Amino acid sequence: MNTRTLISVDDLQRQLAEPALVVFDCRHDLMQPDAGAEAYARSHLPGARFAQCDQDLSGAKTGKTGRHPLPDPAVFSAWLGRNGVDSSKQVVTYDHAGGASATRLWWLLRHWLGHERVAVLDGGWEAWVAAGAPVSAEVAQVAPASFSGTPRAVSVDVSYVLSHLNDPDLVVIDARAPERYRGETEPIDPVAGHIPGARNRLYKNNLDASGRFKTAEALRAEFTALLAGMRPDQIVHQCGSGVSACHNILAMEIAGLTGSKLYPGSWSEWCADPSRPIARG
Repeated sequence: MNTRTLISVDDLQRQLAEPALVVFDCRHDLMQPDAGAEAYARSHLPGARFAQCDQDLSGAKTGKTGRHPLPDPAVFSAWLGRNGVDSSKQVVTYDHAGGASATRLWWLLRHWLGHERVAVLDGGWEAWVAAGAPVSAEVAQVAPASFSGTPRAVSVDVSYVLSHLNDPDLVVIDARAPERYRGETEPIDPVAGHIPGARNRLYKNNLDASGRFKTAEALRAEFTALLAGMRPDQIVHQCGSGVSACHNILAMEIAGLTGSKLYPGSWSEWCADPSRPIARG
C-alpha cells in the first residue's frame, strides 16, 4: 500500500487490517472545538486514532501567528510516534467536512515532513458510513513507534507574502468562502477582507456533488484557468488559518500541478496587524 493523495472507501476497507496502516480521525468544528473528539468517542473507523486540529496539528498561538500556526517539529514528530507512525507506515486521514481538516494532516506529513505514504479518504466519514463500512467506539491499542522528520521549505511566512504583494511572479490563492474573501462577512476573525491581489478558490469547489474530489482532468482545467499562465511554484495558498488551504494544495497535486506553497498564518495572522493592507470586494 503506497498511496499519496486519495484512497477510496473500497480500497481502504480491503486494507483496513494491514499492520502498516495508521488511520487518523481529523473531524473538527471551528466553532465547537470539542465536537470532533465527541464524534470520535461515539463512533469512528476501526483502529483510528484521533487528531485534534487545535492541539495536535497546530502549535501554540501568540495572538500574532494566526489561529493554527505550524506545530513544533519535535513535538509533532513525538505525537506521531506515540500514535504508531514511523517511516514504514501508510497513513490515511479523514474528516466529515469534505477533507477540510484531514488535508491539514496530509500536508504536514506529505509536504512539510516528507512522509510520502499518506492519503486522504475520498468522501470522508460520510462516504464510509454510506457504504455500510464497519465503525467502532473502541480506542485503538497503539504500539508506539519512532518518527523522524525534518521540515522542508514548503511554506512561507507573513514577511514573504508582504514583500511579494506587487510581485507579478507570485499569486496568493484564498480558500475561504467568496463572501468572506470579499469582506462582506467575517464570522471568525476580527477583520473582514482579503490579502491584496489574492484570487479566490473556495476549497469546496474541489468536490463533486457526492462530496468526493473531482477528477484529475476537471481539477486541472479549473486550476489552469485560475492560475492563468502562472506555474504551480509561483502559487501560495492561504485560508483563514492555514487548514482548508491544504485542500487546494491536494487538489492541485491530484491535477498534476505540484510545487505550490502554504502560508500557514493565513488571514488570521495577516489581519492581526493593522499596518498590513487589506482589500475588499
